[in-house]
Amino acid sequence: MILHVVNQAPDAGRTLEQVLSAMADDDCLLLIEDGVVGAMPTLAALFTALEGRRYVLREDLESRGLLGRQPEGFAIVDIDGFVNLTEEAAKTVSWY
Repeated sequence: MILHVVNQAPDAGRTLEQVLSAMADDDCLLLIEDGVVGAMPTLAALFTALEGRRYVLREDLESRGLLGRQPEGFAIVDIDGFVNLTEEAAKTVSWY
């Protein structure tokens, strides 16, 4: 399993398109920094195919006033959860 970490908002270029096309069936996605905007209801449909494999960082949701606004299907992890995900992954790819 590869953990794909995205820090850009979905409307910031082609990063999201590229990461989604690069992901294998067992890979996971973690949205951090401005990437947490992708976990909002208007954009969540972009990640439907990743059911059970999509995560969003709590601290970045909180700092942007977005905590509690994401739909079901996004697992919220804190920094410790982020570390756990990286430990479980065979490798981590950061998309900036």
